[in-house]
Amino acid sequence: MDTVALFCTGALLAGGVYWFVCVLGSAEQKGKRAVDLSGGSISSEKVRDNYNQYWSFFRRPKEIETAEKVPDFVDTFYNLVTDIYEWGWGQSFHFSPSIAGKSNREATRIHEEMAVDLIDVKPGDRILDVGCGVGGPMRAIAAHSRAKVVGITINDYQVKRARIHNKKAGLDSLCEVVCGNFLEMPFPDNSFDGAYSIEATCHAPKLEEVYAEIFRVLKPGSMYVSYEWVTTEKYRGDNPEHVDIIQGIERGDALPGLRNYLDIAETARKVGFEVVKERDLAQPPALPWWTRLKMGRIAYWRNHILVMVLSALGIAPKGTLDVHEMLFNTADFLTRGGDSGIFSPMHMILCRKPDSPASS
Repeated sequence: MDTVALFCTGALLAGGVYWFVCVLGSAEQKGKRAVDLSGGSISSEKVRDNYNQYWSFFRRPKEIETAEKVPDFVDTFYNLVTDIYEWGWGQSFHFSPSIAGKSNREATRIHEEMAVDLIDVKPGDRILDVGCGVGGPMRAIAAHSRAKVVGITINDYQVKRARIHNKKAGLDSLCEVVCGNFLEMPFPDNSFDGAYSIEATCHAPKLEEVYAEIFRVLKPGSMYVSYEWVTTEKYRGDNPEHVDIIQGIERGDALPGLRNYLDIAETARKVGFEVVKERDLAQPPALPWWTRLKMGRIAYWRNHILVMVLSALGIAPKGTLDVHEMLFNTADFLTRGGDSGIFSPMHMILCRKPDSPASS
């Protein structure tokens, strides 16, 4: 009986570990593994130093507001978080409205495909992904539209990851990734048939600068759509709780400052765009986008324990646990922002670059 009991106990423990790690496994089953977590382009022994450096920006807020400081700030952030995002969330670093009867992955894909449908591109057109990350949206959009997508990201590690994924997906002939600053893009004037940005231009210190660059590289008559992170009409700057939530989102997501929803269309028109449509995609009848964050709390604790063990064993770099905890705290601020209605990560604006005088 003792042998049988021991066997049963061992089998139960093994089954529990399998369920805990594999069945409840991370969101991205085919991407980064926990044992491969790194600091991106940062050497493993410097991850904690760079994490501390990241937080030093918030101790000197004027540096965040200085345009030339922001690229380093954002690059450091994505070196720290890219592997964790990809392991625990997926290859698309953004939110989407929940859709009844659809998985998170399906809802994400639909949200991405809608962006390219809005800009009305044809197979073979050359379009720009502004702030492409590791290319999750790029691949979904290329597969859906058969357009040729050029993505730009400031982070060299993300470029490498995106190229690996593009090749694995068999989409490297349609997807190109460039390392660069979207405030100074290395593309000629009037060279793209369309453009989109999905929760990316929030990293720009001044929205006008990135919108002006997008306007420059678009061909006349082409369309641009963006899903913007904004404070909504419910946000009150004199409400301490509102301020705390928004500052928590900014600090945990490398944002130089969230914009009010009223600023988006005004900025687009200022650089020359015609505003075709504007709508907050988080508004009803859309289902809450933050549901996924609430449902992910069990997975967070599982992942946190795993990261703790890997860090203790020296497999994950020192500082990885700090980064993971920062992201969990940020998820709480994001959830509170969604619950209270003061924040939206999907304020959609659809713009058109006017035809040139010669064309009209």
